[in-house]
Amino acid sequence: MELEGAGQIGAAVELLDEAIGKFPDDLGCLQARGLCLLRLERPEAARDDFERVTGLKPEFAPGYTALGQAFEACGSLPAAESRYRRALALDASNIMAEAGLASVLGRRGDHEEARERALRVLAAEPNYPPAAMVVAEADVALKRAADAETRMRALAQDQRLSSVERSLALSVLGDALDKQGDAAAAFAAYAESNELRRAHYAPAYADQRTLTYARDLLQWFREHPARDLLAVLPPEISDSPAIGHAFLLGFPRSGTTLLEQVLACHPLVASLEERETLQDSVLAFMKSPADLARLGLTSEADLAPYRRKYWQRVTDASVTPNGKLFVDKHPLNGLKLPLIARLFPEGKILLAIRDPRDVVLSCYRRRFRMSAPYYEMLTLETAAAFYDAVMEITHELIDQLQLRVHEVQLERLIARFENEVGSVCTFLELGWNDRMREFAAGARERGVATASGAQLSKGLNAGGVGEWRRYRAQLAPVLPTLDKWAARFGYETA
Repeated sequence: MELEGAGQIGAAVELLDEAIGKFPDDLGCLQARGLCLLRLERPEAARDDFERVTGLKPEFAPGYTALGQAFEACGSLPAAESRYRRALALDASNIMAEAGLASVLGRRGDHEEARERALRVLAAEPNYPPAAMVVAEADVALKRAADAETRMRALAQDQRLSSVERSLALSVLGDALDKQGDAAAAFAAYAESNELRRAHYAPAYADQRTLTYARDLLQWFREHPARDLLAVLPPEISDSPAIGHAFLLGFPRSGTTLLEQVLACHPLVASLEERETLQDSVLAFMKSPADLARLGLTSEADLAPYRRKYWQRVTDASVTPNGKLFVDKHPLNGLKLPLIARLFPEGKILLAIRDPRDVVLSCYRRRFRMSAPYYEMLTLETAAAFYDAVMEITHELIDQLQLRVHEVQLERLIARFENEVGSVCTFLELGWNDRMREFAAGARERGVATASGAQLSKGLNAGGVGEWRRYRAQLAPVLPTLDKWAARFGYETA
């Protein structure tokens, strides 16, 4: 506790590991370690501790609250909601559970109820950061942006906030200013927010840049033809429990979540939202670009365990692909196309496309769970450079590996929904199903964890189309990079 109070969270976890090693059922140590792991942004590990706590003491409301926080941080919103509700059933005065439930409801698009619950929290604990931000986000969605601005300006001045909390408050302030039409002030708020997060996460990510890796990967493929990776010819169809297999990729904020939710409503489709299913094969064959040389020399027998590990990760994510067409959605899987081509030769590629200027602006403005790729989104320059590298790699590999690809342009999907979804179904050899029109209800039920969740719950929305034009002056330094791709994809660049 002394180490945690001094901010030495890692050292506190080491002592708690030792204590739990000696006393594995000690509730206090398990709960304390889980809370420390949450502070270290390791929710998957924290979840295990809280599940142990609630198993040992089912009437312990703080255990369910913390478990809800871990599930929410992992992106499992329905599981988080059920734990928050369980905590409140045990202790109706638990403001952290109330704030957590308000957060989940807001992310699901239920802004009125989210706001009401968050206001209850603020009545008990004024300016409690998570609740204040839920109220402000609801106010932005409910067209009370001026109220959200006032609330976030007050929160950002609170000296008790951590740098990350202040960063998030400034980002919500940016959304409030954007809704009021003040692009310059909104951008300034986003920039200040991102700079705070960039400084906070620099020790973890500044020396392991995904942008550097992507550039190195592109250079490697320009020197080593990707077809060489298929030197040992794969079978036409891998051993798969699914009747079909599609990888949905592109770039974050390009429309992958919308298309995945639409397809997920089809009764013959099983889909997975943004999980690292290829992690085992990445560590074996793509830890550095040079590691790829081994992929072309690896026998089918030696690759079989990596396919099994892939499907095990799918199953572990509570998805059952048996007898269905499986859609694996991860926006950045374009970097992993060599693995996809070698491990799953029957796989088809759905490539989501959106105006690159809207994509990069949206990435810059969103509050992603931090990771090495999303660290690149914290400046316009690195976000645009990363987009450029990912698009170069994706298109070069599609050509070199002769992959079966269908492009889905977000703007066309919004404007001509049934035509575009029908074309996707044809490509996937999947019949049309009317349930796909009901994707908004499906998104609310599934609890979409990405930044698009609340938007999808409202149905099709063209509000973000061409939004970059209001920020043309702020985007000026990166427009030469992005205009190249805008022209290639058929968008106006004048």
